[in-house]
Amino acid sequence: MLSSLVLGATVGLVMGLTGAGGGILAVPLLVFALNMTVSDAGPIALLSVGISAAVGAMIGFRAGAVRYRAAMVIAGTGILAAPMGVWLAQRLDTNLLSILFAVVLIWIAYKNLMEGRQQTQKTIDVDSLPCIRDEKSGRFVWTSKCASRLLFAGSFAGILSGLLGVGGGFVMVPALQRYTDLAMKSVVATSLAVIAFISLTGVVVSISAGHFDQGVGVPFAAGSALGMLIGQPLSLRLPAKYLKIAFAIICILVACLMVGKTISS
Repeated sequence: MLSSLVLGATVGLVMGLTGAGGGILAVPLLVFALNMTVSDAGPIALLSVGISAAVGAMIGFRAGAVRYRAAMVIAGTGILAAPMGVWLAQRLDTNLLSILFAVVLIWIAYKNLMEGRQQTQKTIDVDSLPCIRDEKSGRFVWTSKCASRLLFAGSFAGILSGLLGVGGGFVMVPALQRYTDLAMKSVVATSLAVIAFISLTGVVVSISAGHFDQGVGVPFAAGSALGMLIGQPLSLRLPAKYLKIAFAIICILVACLMVGKTISS
């Protein structure tokens, strides 16, 4: 129980520091530290990610940074897609899931390295973005182009959450950055709200199907919530550039370990 609590706190801390992508490390930690399979670790990771994201989203909501209506709409498609990912996870070979997870980790590492090395901010033509907020209400103007982009991102995040036990922050944060005119603070907070909705729904699906170890999952989730409370304020004091590079290096190392374990087994 103590080991699950410590592992969960580690995940929550990384999530708080990186702004939503740290949940990707939950499954590898459970696989290596507790010798679980990817499919068994997935639901536990989802619970910890969902609770941690909910804590972060509530902090963002109190600060007025969460676009909660948009979050609920985007999460709706993710919730519909998550059971498909859970269904696939229970039927795919464990080694294949491990390799797929390693590929996702490498892709995330690449994205973070590129962002970490970027020295200047790119100028963006706000008028060309698919999703723009109304100047008076502050709400998104939902055109067909805006809806199609964000709903696709929500669906993709939902499938990955069910398949690999990840929250999908590494999908939602870039999507919101690319397609909306939200400031980074709102991007992260809104992404956390989407992740919370999708992840916790995936947990309900897994529990109803009997694929959830409560003895490991409950303390792991409690630890992740505590880690999020510590990591989020701390992230404001540390340079985002170096956090991204450090996170990328961790992802690469974990991916190599997962591939090595798969090959050796």
